[in-house]
Amino acid sequence: MIELIRKRRSIRKFTTEKISSESIDILIEAALRSPSSHGSNPWEFILVDNSDLLNSLSESKPSGSVFLKNAPLAVVVCADSTKSDVWVEDCSIAAIIIQLAAVSLDLGSCWIQIRNRPHNAEKTAETYIQELLALPEHIKVASIIAIGHPAGTKPPVPAETLLHDRIKYNRWA
Repeated sequence: MIELIRKRRSIRKFTTEKISSESIDILIEAALRSPSSHGSNPWEFILVDNSDLLNSLSESKPSGSVFLKNAPLAVVVCADSTKSDVWVEDCSIAAIIIQLAAVSLDLGSCWIQIRNRPHNAEKTAETYIQELLALPEHIKVASIIAIGHPAGTKPPVPAETLLHDRIKYNRWA
């Protein structure tokens, strides 16, 4: 597991190679095995591989999502907000599980924050995606994971640059 964590980097440039159906099945299984509070499983996942929809999703917010139009796959991480009051946390766990599964398949991924982000002055990114994907009002959008074959490599973050000063034992001071 630590090797997957070391290898995981935010990848924003992908090749045009499609993701195999076997790899997609593994990503789906990983998402569905994600833990949730009290086993409520409030998450919902929308897999998008349609280039027109990917292009529209890439316009969900003013910055930080444009690279999605060149990804072969997006996983829109949503939740039924009526099932759990901690759906945000449950979706966050599922998102990183998906990203680690992608690394295990030699795929790259990048997390795109949607919740609490604007689409424009009149609309949130979440509302834009709810309308685009015809989501019911109680289905909330947490994030989008862009997934594809990396167009290049990124080395792991060097261990000596990790923020060890953020670790405390037993008490703050």
